[in-house]
Amino acid sequence: MYLKRIFATAIVTFFAVGAARAQYNPDAIIPVDSTATILSLEDALKIALSENVSVKVADKEIERLKYAKAGTYAALFPQINASASYQRTIKKQVMYMGGSGNSGGGMASMVSGLTEPIMHYINQLVALHPGQVQPYIPPEAEETESSGNDGFEVGRLNTWSAGINAAMPLVNAQLWSSLKISGQQVELAVEKARESRLSMVAEVKQAYYAVLLAKEALNVFERVYENALLNAEKTERRHNVQKASDLDLVRSKTALANAIPDVYNAASSIALALWQLKAVIGMDLDEDIDVEGKLDDYADGMFRDITEGGEADLSGNSSLRQLELQADMLAETVKMQTWAYMPSLALNFAYSFNSMNDDFKFSEYKWTPYSYVGLSLSIPIFSGGKRFNDVRQAKVQAAELDYQRVNVERQLKIAVRQCLKTMETAMKTRIAAEDALSSAEKAYGIAEKSFEVGRATLTDLNDAQLALTQANLAVCQSVYNFIVAKTSLEQTLGRDFLADDGSVDLDGSYR
Repeated sequence: MYLKRIFATAIVTFFAVGAARAQYNPDAIIPVDSTATILSLEDALKIALSENVSVKVADKEIERLKYAKAGTYAALFPQINASASYQRTIKKQVMYMGGSGNSGGGMASMVSGLTEPIMHYINQLVALHPGQVQPYIPPEAEETESSGNDGFEVGRLNTWSAGINAAMPLVNAQLWSSLKISGQQVELAVEKARESRLSMVAEVKQAYYAVLLAKEALNVFERVYENALLNAEKTERRHNVQKASDLDLVRSKTALANAIPDVYNAASSIALALWQLKAVIGMDLDEDIDVEGKLDDYADGMFRDITEGGEADLSGNSSLRQLELQADMLAETVKMQTWAYMPSLALNFAYSFNSMNDDFKFSEYKWTPYSYVGLSLSIPIFSGGKRFNDVRQAKVQAAELDYQRVNVERQLKIAVRQCLKTMETAMKTRIAAEDALSSAEKAYGIAEKSFEVGRATLTDLNDAQLALTQANLAVCQSVYNFIVAKTSLEQTLGRDFLADDGSVDLDGSYR
């Protein structure tokens, strides 16, 4: 019963594997497309610089803050405005000359006393020129008193005015500090844009390296499949001459069947890695691209010195630079809040035309000009403690930023050491993996020859194949781990990737 079950399993496996082998075609997994665009790492970075969304947003933020800075500097220039107004009087004002009773008479007596010399001179002119000048007749006291009690309306129904006014600050220390802060905000935006570019470069490199790793894995599994196929054919020939058992034949077919899914998975990983690369650099996902090079191209750089002089230099780190700029801004903010105690001086100018009429006959209107120029001095005296508390608030923010900077610098040093430790481990792993690969290749060659002459079993050959596959993958993985850690280190150290002319420069990074 047991032998029948093994025999049935062998038959099923034989036909199933034969069908799988007939369906498997390496060219069908990754079709060869001669029209695919081949990208180098530098090409990918150039495309990302022009198409990456985060980079575009950072550039727009710089442009926005430059406009804001220009708007702030406009406060130093004269602010000129034109104005025009029209008023319709519903109820005119009433003016009273003096009060009632004796007070009214007192006012009339005072006015009469002031005008009496003038009126005397007028009467003399009347005497000299009779009929040409009317004599002056002083009003009665009662009429003056009545006039003071009743009052009289003043003004016109329509009031028109139009003119321009201008103002310009002459001395304003707080405004000068705000202008400097605006310039620092632009510098901060530029540094944030640099940080976005550094992050973008790290993402592009990691996506590019992931494609190379997937392609190396596919090469390894394709060699595994080719070896499994060759071993299955050898086993089948030996089985036909009765030099191999049914169990060996079934095992060879099973090894061949197990190699096929690994090839498909590796090919799928390449497609996914290419999609990720296209998404990072901002390309259409339907566009056919491929990458040039292989992981071995970066193996030589694993044994170069990454840092010189021991401790890594964090002066180029974008986060620390941003904190330094923010500290400068807060220091200037403290000055600006302190300058709020200082007086300010401004120059003012106005020129206007006014007209008051009871009708709408514009051609008969009489326009009266009015203008002035002057200085306006503002001296702050008391604000309920607002200025004092603003200064203290800015100083507290500066102290908080100092604590944050110490913590960020500590975390960055830890990140640098982690990257260096990972790179050191990857280098040691590669040395061991290369030794293991050399031994595994020799062991597989010996097992293959021994299997052909019948001195080794298929199990020994499969074990040698498994060791060889693991050694190949370990070598590829060590290189990948090294260059990914190096990419993170370069991002942490803030190593620039752009030349002075704006072109992509990869020579500055250790490759």
